[in-house]
Amino acid sequence: MLGDQAAARTAIESRARAILESAGYERIETPTFEATELFARGVGESTDIVRKEMFTLTDAAGRSLTLRPEGTAPVCRAYVEHGMHKRRQPVKLWYLSSFFRHERAQAGRFRQFWQVGAEALGSEDPAVDAESIALLATLLSELHVRDVRLRLASLGSIESRLVYRVRLQAHLRANEESLSGDVRERIELNPLRAFDSDHPGTQAVMASAPRLLDHLSEDDCEHFAQVRALLDVASVPYEVDPTLVRGLDYYTRTVFEFTSDALGAQSGVGGGGRYDGLIEQLGGPRTPGMGWAAGIERIMLAGDSRPPAPAPLELFLALQEPQPALRSIAFTLLGEARAAGLSAQMDLGERSLKGQLGHAAALGARFVAVIGGEHATLKDTQDGGQQTLAPDAVVHAVLRAHTSL
Repeated sequence: MLGDQAAARTAIESRARAILESAGYERIETPTFEATELFARGVGESTDIVRKEMFTLTDAAGRSLTLRPEGTAPVCRAYVEHGMHKRRQPVKLWYLSSFFRHERAQAGRFRQFWQVGAEALGSEDPAVDAESIALLATLLSELHVRDVRLRLASLGSIESRLVYRVRLQAHLRANEESLSGDVRERIELNPLRAFDSDHPGTQAVMASAPRLLDHLSEDDCEHFAQVRALLDVASVPYEVDPTLVRGLDYYTRTVFEFTSDALGAQSGVGGGGRYDGLIEQLGGPRTPGMGWAAGIERIMLAGDSRPPAPAPLELFLALQEPQPALRSIAFTLLGEARAAGLSAQMDLGERSLKGQLGHAAALGARFVAVIGGEHATLKDTQDGGQQTLAPDAVVHAVLRAHTSL
């Protein structure tokens, strides 16, 4: 990622930091490599990520390591290993990191990609879900992501989903001949993934499949109703989608996805949900969790990815002649100017004086100092004024001009 794209990504990070840290989220960075077992246990052995998409290697000590394909399981591992359950709950963490999946590269989908994410660990309160979703909605809005829609559903608790799972499996087995081979293979391991299939026969079968939202427990229904009510209070529009499932096994209760019609087929911008059993599954205490991740590349494709205007250049130092002594003076002044808080550059291309002045104009320099022998000529490019002064007075003159503006 170069040039304008790098500047645009920096702007995204700046907005994410401002929005999330003002809501009490702390920055976290997990290792690029994690033990493969973390993702097999946490993400789920039946998922496409674990089965097909992870970059895994064996190190010199014989340990299986994997480039992180997602951010939630590593954050939960860090929560357990660093005793964060002893802190005031919920512990709220955010990250902006690179992730890796073995996929066919295309627009908005790369083998190495960046995500901004947020995780809130330690509370079952529906307000945690609503706040988390609202924060991502705010971020996408402030980044001017176009044609955004929020899909919302509940997968219920682990217990209620087990009851539903039996009914869904029975429906899939009764129509097994119409399913894709991939879905047939996962009837026992992860039948909910059938809702994500683009296979025509599978889609026809799923059109008449029982819906999880119709089989939630009373507690799950109440939790989902409170999440929706709080989103209404926050004026976050959404549509309830009973077919929405997420690609990771750890989700429970609230799940959601933001899509952008501006992205075409790869419409997902960000999403997530609640994962109340994940930390316990990783060996920690029973700890509810809620989080999301959003793709930086997707945001840049669907949003206003124009980089912010660069900071104006306040001083450019040019040489009257290409002499080592003058270059030494200019280099000294360059350090003084930067130490004083000025944005400053000097000629580094051995250009002629005319070329240096042209370069200063291209950079939009407010002041240009031409360093001669015992004197320097300081030009104000805005009002056209200039003055001759000793070289060691150049920085002070520019600072005085700034204070008078």
